[in-house]
Amino acid sequence: MRSMRIGWVVWLCVASSAWAQDAGQGAAEAAAPPAPPVVAEASPVEKLDTLWKTRDEEASLKDGDATIRAALKDKGEDYAVLWRAARLRWWVADGAKNEKLKKQIAKEGWLFAERALKVNGSGAEAKYYLALNIGAYSQAVGILTALGEGLEGKFLENLDFAIKNIESFDRYGPRNAKGRYWWELPWPKRDLAKSKTDLEFVAGKHPEHLRAWLYLAETHLKDGKPKDAKAAMDKVLQGSGAYDPPEARRIKDWAKPVAEEIEKALK
Repeated sequence: MRSMRIGWVVWLCVASSAWAQDAGQGAAEAAAPPAPPVVAEASPVEKLDTLWKTRDEEASLKDGDATIRAALKDKGEDYAVLWRAARLRWWVADGAKNEKLKKQIAKEGWLFAERALKVNGSGAEAKYYLALNIGAYSQAVGILTALGEGLEGKFLENLDFAIKNIESFDRYGPRNAKGRYWWELPWPKRDLAKSKTDLEFVAGKHPEHLRAWLYLAETHLKDGKPKDAKAAMDKVLQGSGAYDPPEARRIKDWAKPVAEEIEKALK
């Protein structure tokens, strides 16, 4: 009986010691500050999409280029990275005022898009940005020269694929590009009626789309309809840029000389 009492005493001592340790550990844990949350590092695609939102800043462009280079070195030919590389090159080419630079950057974007298509031959995003880069390249060398080089067919093949498969992508960007194409063509290939149809469709789907309104204003102006051009231009000048600040800043800047042309045509 005495040995049983001794056994219980030993057990209680051990248990009490363990409970005391647990209680002390719990108190220490309660007193300690919470550990900071573990934040996963952004993937290259996530980083490129974030940088796209500030793409009119030089630091973002440099960071984007560095991200692309590192991702392709680490991951190899990655479709999602490659079409975004084509997108970034198109943005720079689209805003370039120097024709030689525009041609060079657009060609780089073109090649990135083709690399993406080698990974995924039916990648509609890559086909869209391939078409846009070909368009920017054509503007740099001159539309007549581009037509002579047979670029129209390559441009349309890729753009029409995008219209068929991802028409609403980039705020109906493929349709917007097609509307501008009809405006860009020289006579007698130019078709302002088709340009108007495509651009009005895009503006109807996305009234905030300032590029669509600017293109529509220029289409009306070329068609000899300055009042309609003025109505479209008002959408640009009065529109909010919150949907895409870098794009809005670019378009509002481009709109200034066009607005002056419209005012002259109205007199």
